[in-house]
Amino acid sequence: MRIGFDAKRAYHNNTGLGNYSRDLIRGMAHLYREDEYVLFTPKTSTNPRSAFVNYFPNVTTVTPRSWIDKSAKSYWRSMNLEKELINQQIDIYHGLSQEIPKRKGGKLRYVVTIHDLIFLRYPETYKAIDRKIYDKKFRYATEQADTVIAISEQTKSDLIDFYQADESKIRVVYQSCHDQFKETASEETKDTIKKKYSLPDQYVLYVGSIEQRKNLATLVEAMAKIDLPLICVGRKTAYFKKVMEVVKRYGMEQRFFVFDNLPFDALPSFYQMATAFCYPSIFEGFGIPIIEAMYSNIPVITSKGGVFGETGGEAAWYVDPLNGDELAATLSTVLESNTTQRVKDGYRFVEKFSTENFIHGVRNVYNELI
Repeated sequence: MRIGFDAKRAYHNNTGLGNYSRDLIRGMAHLYREDEYVLFTPKTSTNPRSAFVNYFPNVTTVTPRSWIDKSAKSYWRSMNLEKELINQQIDIYHGLSQEIPKRKGGKLRYVVTIHDLIFLRYPETYKAIDRKIYDKKFRYATEQADTVIAISEQTKSDLIDFYQADESKIRVVYQSCHDQFKETASEETKDTIKKKYSLPDQYVLYVGSIEQRKNLATLVEAMAKIDLPLICVGRKTAYFKKVMEVVKRYGMEQRFFVFDNLPFDALPSFYQMATAFCYPSIFEGFGIPIIEAMYSNIPVITSKGGVFGETGGEAAWYVDPLNGDELAATLSTVLESNTTQRVKDGYRFVEKFSTENFIHGVRNVYNELI
């Protein structure tokens, strides 16, 4: 079988969609070596995180060939790609980032992964032009793909609610996190990271973009009542200004630390040395940081409702993410309790999100189509 992948994000995105794409491509090439995988991207890159494609003889990369396709890469990717897919004798094309190219007929089968429809739930956090583009692409992919992979039951529900999607062609396949979060860092590595970034002996950790939906300001408010530093790892947005206003209001300047553009290899140590992990997001399509934290064997506090119960199971502590007092009280309970057993339960639960389960789940989707 020849499987084509939308590899733009695998080559050029270092976070969510890029990680999903790389993990899936790498896992498929490793676990199903009898098949061939063709990566379609407007251009390649020197990103070291995509270098793995060179290590698998069953993986090749295709970029635009003609002058017009090279000049209009977006047009090639969305409108003119199917011709190349047919030339490459692709059996299944998988759109990894919520879109597929224009279908024009033939035996080629299409799969698309839809991660979330947050732009419809929280339109105020997106530019109008971006919402219009996303809606057009996601709606078309949902309607035209032979199978839609939703990364959670929450996303499946949203597809049905917002797009009236055909439930019979939606498959929920949980993703995994990168394998480096499943390995315990050596004491030497952790000590090096601790010294390099001047990390305190104990701290509460937050990982995620610093944007309104992630609700970091409420966590800062809660941490004002907790005698520990708050370490935040994530990309700053305009919302960071509001967070800093809260930091100053509660006198948290000496206990609030932000690491933007932290090297990926350092992140597991940040998790494993944390006293607890707190993720008070208002809404997510899945919530990868939750499973990264559970694989890291630390207590996890996250939000009630939505997808969070799917991701955290019975081992996480759940709070109203907009209630700073409740969040502070739960943090105090976790920090003052013996959480050993619950952390172990969390690790056992999160193993359902293993890389192998993720890859086999997607493979079963391909097998259904073939």
